[in-house]
Amino acid sequence: MYIGIDLGTSSVKLILVSAEGKVLSSVTNNYDLLIPKPMWTEQNPNDWYVQTVNGLKELVKGHKDEIKAISFSGQMHGLVILDEHDQVLRNAILWNDQRTVEDVDYLNEDIGIETLLDATGNIALTGLTAPKLLWVKRNEPELFKRISKIMLPKDYIAYMLSGVFATDVSDVSGTLYYDVKNKKYSEKLLNILSINESQLPKVFESYEKIGTLKEEFKKSLNIKQDIDIIIGAGDQAAGAVGIGIVDDGLASVSLGTSGVVFVASDAFKEDRKSYLQSYAHANGKYHMMGVMLNAAGSLNWWSEKIFQNFNYSDFFEKLELTSIEDSLYFLPYLSGERSPINDPDATGVFFGLRLEHRKAHMDRAVIEGVTYALKQSFDLIKDLGVEINQLRITGGGAKSQVWAQMIADIFNVEVLTIKIEEGPALGAAILAMVGNGLYNTVEEACLDIIEINKKYTPNKANISLYKAKYSDFLKIYPTIKKLYKDI
Repeated sequence: MYIGIDLGTSSVKLILVSAEGKVLSSVTNNYDLLIPKPMWTEQNPNDWYVQTVNGLKELVKGHKDEIKAISFSGQMHGLVILDEHDQVLRNAILWNDQRTVEDVDYLNEDIGIETLLDATGNIALTGLTAPKLLWVKRNEPELFKRISKIMLPKDYIAYMLSGVFATDVSDVSGTLYYDVKNKKYSEKLLNILSINESQLPKVFESYEKIGTLKEEFKKSLNIKQDIDIIIGAGDQAAGAVGIGIVDDGLASVSLGTSGVVFVASDAFKEDRKSYLQSYAHANGKYHMMGVMLNAAGSLNWWSEKIFQNFNYSDFFEKLELTSIEDSLYFLPYLSGERSPINDPDATGVFFGLRLEHRKAHMDRAVIEGVTYALKQSFDLIKDLGVEINQLRITGGGAKSQVWAQMIADIFNVEVLTIKIEEGPALGAAILAMVGNGLYNTVEEACLDIIEINKKYTPNKANISLYKAKYSDFLKIYPTIKKLYKDI
């Protein structure tokens, strides 16, 4: 049996998977999100560790002698720093933190976008790890001098369980100090950041074994056999593995808190125009992705924060009572935005409100706005010559048939859902299987394990209506973006 651990933004999810790929049990433990200032997001790495260990103790009950390997998925870009005694120096700064605007401007403008693209294949964004290091260097200089180890969130858990200081190619691709194309640390960026390679983990392919479970954990879990530790992948690459997006040109849309358009590629492809992210994939190859900060997060904000009664089924049922032709729009930039506008100052906007509008119309506008924003990244990837005729969707939003059909209509492609909706945790378990030798390749494992559930084909009557509405949506941000600096 194999364990997949997905270290998310709000909780850690652990699943136990059989050799046939069946999910036998799962445990989810929550932890706090800390917001010390507006637009700042942090977490205590010890909270991740405690809840992961608690989850393992519960998960392995009744199966202790059958477990062979553990692997990981994790929220990307977060900065975890340790001193020489392996003590955490400060709370982790997370992927959706927006404090690094000044540092991003320095990297993109003073160092230069072309230099960054040549050195890493990507540009600076507020959520990435390198700008966070610059922020710590500027604002917490004494703490910066004490840094002995620099880690990503899932790698901290892997280190605590195995004692091995390691990362993987997919997760480290999102740091902006890694040369993605050539799969090595960028000496130029390390010099700019005033760090050295001895402070950074050894880089493995996502399916590689880095060590075994520490003896102290084997004793506490009452496990006698060795348990392989496979390094795993960043949550987007692991999630793609979990739904079988591993072959060239296959694509997915993740409808979690953030929203991600993800396309697998056999070769490294660099976007020097719109700056989509080009990263290493968990199967040893590459991928491109566009990431928006609030997808299902926009739904949660609208229903939970504004109306305090979030109900997915009720939300989408009422959506069908409204018309596609309604001219109400929503810009889902609730905490700034990454792809495709790269604007940390952007805010959410309802545009086109009239007296006849009710909550159901605004519900539709929220869902459509998220979908249009995702389509922008989808179109940019297609503009690079990538042929995409099918999408697989995953995340909490994928449970809605209404949203799945809307995506098929707006993107004008076939949309698929899969039977096992465990996302990144399943991807991590598959990587554990490959690393332990059950499968030779990630592709082989996905072909054997992933099963299609439902298919949604574009509704011809809706395609032209959404196309016209999407065209209007694209005009709103360019028209008002200059106002954001004045808010």
